[in-house]
Amino acid sequence: MRFNHVIAVAFILVLVGAKLTFFAAPIAEADARSIASGSVDVFQIHQAVGKLPVQNVHDMSFVFPSPAA
Repeated sequence: MRFNHVIAVAFILVLVGAKLTFFAAPIAEADARSIASGSVDVFQIHQAVGKLPVQNVHDMSFVFPSPAA
């Protein structure tokens, strides 16, 4: 009975090793051609900030209920 368990565990370890060997995840590589420009125009970003929509928030984080009298 124990011999069957040893064989089963060994078989599972062999399968896991084969999976790690043949189906390993590919190494990610950065591609310089993936972006059109290698620089960021900070001035253009600062000019576009004024065009963003404004969200009004009713902040109630420091409002405490009045104590019951």
